[in-house]
Amino acid sequence: MSAPDEAAPAGKRRWWRPELGLALVVPALGVLVVLGTLDVSTAASQLGLGPRFFPMLVGGSMILVGLFYVADVLRGGRGDPEESEDVDVDAPSDWRSVGLVSGVFLAFVAVLDVLGWIIAASLLFFGLATVLGAEHRLRTAGIAVVMGVSTYLLFVKGLGVTLPGGLLRGVI
Repeated sequence: MSAPDEAAPAGKRRWWRPELGLALVVPALGVLVVLGTLDVSTAASQLGLGPRFFPMLVGGSMILVGLFYVADVLRGGRGDPEESEDVDVDAPSDWRSVGLVSGVFLAFVAVLDVLGWIIAASLLFFGLATVLGAEHRLRTAGIAVVMGVSTYLLFVKGLGVTLPGGLLRGVI
């Protein structure tokens, strides 16, 4: 990622490129994650880690990586073209899949409080896997339910985070 900008005249590099836009977004999102995490106030879990630990770790990492990315781009770094054998860089964007994935996430947000985490997350995992090409629906549904239950138990029992119970309130 440190090749000079070949599109610029000899001896001069453009200081603004699309890579710089993305590079500036990464630390900005990291700052938003850290600031949003500061509002979380609950006690630490039995493991000694509270609900602030992972978001602060992710936010701090985003800030650090983003700053390195900005420095690299400003020094002339460029993204390498995709060389993977199973990606056609000339193929048009798959807006149908983007729309379906976005729809699944929006549906998750819409039903989370009503259905609760376990059911909504299971539907989210199933929907995403299906949209992204999972072929075995029954196996996908089983894995989605396991993921919904295990993430619920990890966050509620392990980290002490309150998640919506929804239809299963009182049962779990």
